[in-house]
Amino acid sequence: MTAEHPAGAAFHEIVKGWHDIDWHAAHSNVRRLQARIVKATQEGKWGKVKALQHLLTRSFSGKARAVKRVTENQGKDSPGVDKDMWDTPQKKAKAIRELQQRGYRPLPLRRVYIPKNNGKMRPLSIPTMKDRAMQALYLLALDPVAGTTADPNSYGFRSERSTADAMVQCYNIFGNRYSARSVLEGDIRSCFDKISHEWVLAHIPMEKGILQKWLKAGYIDKQVLYPTEEGTPQGGICSPVIANMTLDGLEVLLKKHFKHQKVNMVRYADDFIISGATQQLLEEEIKPVVVDFLQERGLELSQEKTVITHIQDGFDFLGQNVRKYGEKFLIKPAPKNVKAFLQKSRTTIKAHKSARAGDLIEKLNPMIRGWAVYHRHQVSKRIFTQADSAIFQALWKWAKRRHPGKSKQWIKEKYFQTKGDRNWVFTGEVLRPDGSFQTCWLFSAEHMPIKRHTKIKAEANPYDSQGETYFEERLGVKMANTLLGRRKLLYLWKQQGGICPICQEKITKITGWNTHHLIWKSKGGKDGVDNCVLLHPNCHRQVHSQKLTVVKPRPARGVRKA
Repeated sequence: MTAEHPAGAAFHEIVKGWHDIDWHAAHSNVRRLQARIVKATQEGKWGKVKALQHLLTRSFSGKARAVKRVTENQGKDSPGVDKDMWDTPQKKAKAIRELQQRGYRPLPLRRVYIPKNNGKMRPLSIPTMKDRAMQALYLLALDPVAGTTADPNSYGFRSERSTADAMVQCYNIFGNRYSARSVLEGDIRSCFDKISHEWVLAHIPMEKGILQKWLKAGYIDKQVLYPTEEGTPQGGICSPVIANMTLDGLEVLLKKHFKHQKVNMVRYADDFIISGATQQLLEEEIKPVVVDFLQERGLELSQEKTVITHIQDGFDFLGQNVRKYGEKFLIKPAPKNVKAFLQKSRTTIKAHKSARAGDLIEKLNPMIRGWAVYHRHQVSKRIFTQADSAIFQALWKWAKRRHPGKSKQWIKEKYFQTKGDRNWVFTGEVLRPDGSFQTCWLFSAEHMPIKRHTKIKAEANPYDSQGETYFEERLGVKMANTLLGRRKLLYLWKQQGGICPICQEKITKITGWNTHHLIWKSKGGKDGVDNCVLLHPNCHRQVHSQKLTVVKPRPARGVRKA
């Protein structure tokens, strides 16, 4: 298969099916155009930006990448109002051909409701597969601009940025002896639902005709069609980036107007904090600037939830509690976050009264590991120990309820074992696909190592070719954290240099992975690392569909065998 023309011209005429696509060429073509968009944005050449975006959104590579994204993400099994699903290679290939701008009209979104932490319901609008793919296509062209023009300390819904980066910035703002003592905790009332369409159409740098169609598509709730006169729907792929770009500029504005007054801003999506030297400064000078900035965009602060706090009293931000105890500054898991996690754990245990211990462990382990990984960068060790103790108590009740006539010693010997330096480890067996049983143990949050996070550079842009080496180094650290405790997977990932041998693209937490056996297990292949390789899920399907031979990469230098 030949690659596209360097300018990005389509090579669809030589592609017969979904698994015939040269994904390495497709990724390379999109990345090259995105890097050119970044450079043009940095130089302020908006005419060139528009031309490059037009080229990308009409390219076969862009369309293939868009269809690939919406058929592999978490929402792939949630259809829109047309009930259409792209669940076969034939449908995916057809979708690429039909992803045309001429005559395109988005269908209304399907409205569903999901529960919030406070017990209320959050509206979620689900586009059709075609509308999702069209948004994913235009996001490929819009996100490089958003990443280049974003506020320095905006971390939500931005590639390669995380809540951990935001919390390190909180430490930078409040952590030393002469830091700001007051903070404004900002809460925007119904941010996604209230953004002004007029402002978005005037300021978001993408095709206005397509953007207006999305904004005015409406939604269907209980078989009734409702118009959308404001807001960008939660559930749309482009919505978080549009919301981010709507709020960008506030940090720069504050820095310009309030120099040398310890004014700093940290934002994660629509949650933000602003520090200030005094509470009076925040209330009388900074808050009015924020109100005016939001009002221009059709937004307003929630008067009930927007509060000004002293750092000695502390505040909750992104599930963490930020507080100074005298001159000692600590960031710990917020009590509300801990309570919600334990409630979820207890609910899971109660919901599996008759399940095997191994099956219950397989439900609990991802929850405990994920929660511990999220908080592992803060002062969390004592809270991890308390959480483990609470989960143990719930499991002990679960075990006694199952065997009311048995002694405590019998229950201990059946369900709790010693593993390494850990005693009373909840243990069970899980049934594997080959019919065998495998022993598994409950993950311990207490044994999650505490490790300080290195904040991303404010100016770093993943779409800029100049920062490629920097982001490759960060990816290695990120995947080591993701695969913590899974030595075999981490060894395979390092052995391959983090690259899928089929498409030559990076394997990340977002892309996901499958373990491929070079010699199939049905033909006598083993589970050892010498017979395994990590592939992207789509590449794995391509290997089996076309019966491709996968070449085992040589171990990278310095990689120890698992």
